[in-house]
Amino acid sequence: MRLNTKHLRYLTPDDWRVLTGVEMGSKNHEVVPTPLIVKLSGLRGGSGVHKSISNLAKVGLIAKVKNTTYDGYRLTYGGLDYLALHTHMKRQTLYSTGNQIGMGKESDIFAVAGPTGTQHILKIHRLGRISFRTVKTNRDYLRKRHSGSWQYMSRLAAMKEYAFMQALHANGFPVPAPLAQSRHTIVMELIDAFPLRQIDHVPDPAGLYAELIALILRLAEFGLIHGDFNEFNILLKEETLQSEDPTQNPATVATPILIDFPQMVSIDHANAEMYFDRDVNCVKRFFERRFHFTSTQKGPFFADAIRNVGKKGGVRLDVEVEASGFSRKMAKDLEKYMKDIGVDGDGRSYNDNDNEDDDDDRSDEDEDGDDDDDTVEGSGVDERDNVVSAGLEETQSTSREDGVSGASTKDVPPDDGQHTGAMATLTISEKT
Repeated sequence: MRLNTKHLRYLTPDDWRVLTGVEMGSKNHEVVPTPLIVKLSGLRGGSGVHKSISNLAKVGLIAKVKNTTYDGYRLTYGGLDYLALHTHMKRQTLYSTGNQIGMGKESDIFAVAGPTGTQHILKIHRLGRISFRTVKTNRDYLRKRHSGSWQYMSRLAAMKEYAFMQALHANGFPVPAPLAQSRHTIVMELIDAFPLRQIDHVPDPAGLYAELIALILRLAEFGLIHGDFNEFNILLKEETLQSEDPTQNPATVATPILIDFPQMVSIDHANAEMYFDRDVNCVKRFFERRFHFTSTQKGPFFADAIRNVGKKGGVRLDVEVEASGFSRKMAKDLEKYMKDIGVDGDGRSYNDNDNEDDDDDRSDEDEDGDDDDDTVEGSGVDERDNVVSAGLEETQSTSREDGVSGASTKDVPPDDGQHTGAMATLTISEKT
């Protein structure tokens, strides 16, 4: 789903109040009754509210559902996007949006810029977008628990990722710097790097393998397991190290950067050993397949990892994140929902051949997760129109990278992956 910003500049203060009212009503109603929207918006006079409702429906920010027994509207993903962007703009963490540079299974990645022109990454969580057939199968569960709504769960995913990024970055882990979070979105540092899955050759596979395994073990020392530690969620950033000896040439090294944290779990999780072993095995399989490197050492094993939890002066970041406001109940709700919709740590993008089955009939699914008979009216603009334009002034970023957050917008290969020689020590794959 692309980000439509072309109508953002034309919304009036009344439109924003009505849109916020629909969002507030969505906490307890799948379809928000029109009288409740009038009440929640706090506007005097019903005519102004109905005019704003009409304006919002025309541009696809809310949608009227035909088969309800009462007159009401639901918030669309586009409407939630606008509310999040509006908050980032008021906080002055975001000034302009550029092109979409990545697409994960449950998120969209955009290049954006702050008020000073510094480029950042905007990650928009869209839980449930792909697995609507599974969501519909579990519709009874979703009706029984409103905490299973796509809005709430996408917000929880963003809250969780942002909380872990803050904790990890503050403790020296190689992650993008988190800058701001609003609803289902995160603004973070843009890192000039390539996803590991695009790398065909590294000069020292053994060294890189050891560094990644050490990173898994270091996370465990701080009480965390990534849960999705694979080539899709590891970036390689080329850095030049100056030698103390002036006669020696500077050394070029590839530093791994870790991204994507919605599935991170505590070392005390009931399935912690399974997640830990899966992370380790993902690294082993990738290095055997891509670099033909097999470690002569067995492990590491979960039993060995938990012995070092909290040692070496490390704090329990799982406890710290819970204390920051992302509660254990939130984590359980999010984990249950992600399991129900079939999100289980594959970390792949839509453009990967391995995901062809996931993409089957995707265009026929309702992007907001409603049943097929929940048709809408009053929406003159399709949410999926080609849109990245002038509601926020557009960043001049023309490249794409179909991986995940943190990729460069200037050195990223185009969609066909035919990009080589951009990094002196790494060979970029011609197939992404």
